[in-house]
Order: sequence, then C-alpha cells, then structure tokens
Amino acid sequence: MSDNTELTSFTGWAATAAGAPLERYSYDPGPLGEEEVEVAVEYCGVCHSDQSMIDNEWGLSHYPFIPGHEVVGSIVRVGAQVRNLEVGQRVGIGWYKGSCMHCSSCVEGSHQLCGTAQPTIVGSNGGFADRLRSHWAWALPIPNSLDPAMAGPLFCAGSTVFNPLVEFGVKPTDRVGVVGIGGLGHLALRFLNAWGCEVTAFTSSLSKADEARKLGAHKVVASTDSHALKSIAGTLDFLLVTANADLDWSAMLGTLRGKGRLHLVGAVPGAIPVHVFDLLLQQKSLSASPVGSPSTTATMLEFCARHQILPQVEHFPMSRVNEAVDRLRSGKARYRVVLDASK
Repeated sequence: MSDNTELTSFTGWAATAAGAPLERYSYDPGPLGEEEVEVAVEYCGVCHSDQSMIDNEWGLSHYPFIPGHEVVGSIVRVGAQVRNLEVGQRVGIGWYKGSCMHCSSCVEGSHQLCGTAQPTIVGSNGGFADRLRSHWAWALPIPNSLDPAMAGPLFCAGSTVFNPLVEFGVKPTDRVGVVGIGGLGHLALRFLNAWGCEVTAFTSSLSKADEARKLGAHKVVASTDSHALKSIAGTLDFLLVTANADLDWSAMLGTLRGKGRLHLVGAVPGAIPVHVFDLLLQQKSLSASPVGSPSTTATMLEFCARHQILPQVEHFPMSRVNEAVDRLRSGKARYRVVLDASK
C-alpha cells in the first residue's frame, strides 16, 4: 500500500501530441476538493478509449494530458466532506471521476448520464500516474476477494457490458448473443454465463471459437457468414454488440426473436442503416448505452466477487507504458492490458 505523503505535484506519462509516444510529465493538481478523494495509483488498465484520446480520434484531446481511466489504488487523502470512504481503502475509478450530484439524472442514480459528468481523461489528467483524484461517489471500494492487479478493466469494460443486463432486465432464461470477443466481449461472455443465460458468441475469426467456449459461450457463430446468421434467425432475446466494426445490421436484427433487443456498447464507426420493418413487425428494439452508474458498477463488483470473474489481462510495468500502448494497437492483447505503477 502506498504512503499518504501529500504531494504538491503529480507525475505520470503524458501524450504531448496526437499519436506521439508518452513522456514523463508533472502537473500541479491544486487543492484537494472537499468532496474528493486522492488515490495512490497501484494499477491502471489500458483501454482503446485511451488510444483514441492519445490519437485525438474524437477531436476532444488537449495536450499534454495523462491517459488512464481503469484505475485501482489506495486512498491517501480525503476531503473534508467525504464520510463514506477513508484513508487506506482500496478503490477503483473508471471512465468518469465526477458528476454534479444534483441534476435529475444524478438524483435518480444515473450519474453516468449527468450532462456535466467529468470524464477521467477528457479535459483532465488520468491514471497513468502516481496519483489521481475523484469525487467520492466515483471511487468504488474493491471487494477483498478480487485480485487488485486484475480488477482495473472492470471499471470501464466490465461496467459497460454489465450495465445493459441490469438496465434491460436480461433474464437467466434468455438466449443472448455477444458480438466481438475482445476486451469488452470476453467479460460479457463470463458475465452472461454466470447470469444463467444461453450464450452465443459472434466472432469474425473462428480461430477464437475454443477460447470463446472457455470464456462461457455455449455456441460460436461466424459474424461474417450470412448462412450461419440465417441458421440462427429468430432465436435470440438479446444481442450485445461490443465490436467496433460495421456489420450487416439487417442480418444481426434477424437473429432476434419477437421483442428482442440489439444493444450497442462498442463504438461502431459508421451510421447504422435500419429499415423500420426490421423493427416494427416483431417489436424489436435498437439501443445503446455508456458505462454504468456507480451503483450498477458496485453491484457488478459484488457479482464478480461472488463468481470470481476477472478480466484476462497482460501486465506491463508503468515504465514501459509505450510498449503497453503498442501492444493494444497491435490488436494482439488477450484481452486487456494493465500497467503496474510500482515498476
């Protein structure tokens, strides 16, 4: 556990230009807010969203900035108005580190939908660093039974794929498909199998079939094979798209039963052309969602602790952060990359 020394500057690895290698960078975090906690970073996941921000793919990046939003660490300081957390607790912080706490979305518990929610790495410095600050509501205690060295990706990837199960009432008796067996999809397979569902994995590479079954899939279908998609037409209750790719959306909707839902959590690059009759005749739905609320993420952590669900990760020392980002870029990581801040 890190010490509770008060630091006047935080140091991490920053992007200084679009696509540039990360460099050592220090900044003054200013005074600790009354409702903030300060966390000594122990581990931080490397997510595709970090890569997108490094490369300014979304046009939101301002340099220099420190990426990193799948943070695990120990609280070393708490603001004067923080009552529910204490120094020494190990917590996780994900895509958001703050929200207004008074709008209708926050009041109803959907803090992630707050119009002024503060992303951890947009207009702010993230967790590829020695310290990170967050509003207390977004710093969630990690169950003791979960390995902190592997838990970081749960706060982004895990929360993102768990959230729809709660939001849309996916039942243990449902037949559910997962499109894309990557950083998000491999956790979705584990969640849904433990949830009790009959799980079908959709992948563009059938070389992943055996691994998909080990992760929890009962069936594996080639997502680019029109004949395979027709063979399961009208069989699924819920189809979760975690892939960042354009697909045959009509065929994907065709896999659903009446009242079925196609739900997106992956950042599909193109527009989704859907004919109204693909939805209307059998009352199908098309939807999308971001990361889950703090409450939903806390429920996910309890679920993970009960079923011992953790992401499959590859570790890199924080000092080799550029190698870790390159590993992510290569698409060869299985399935998440985590930085160890102590090395």
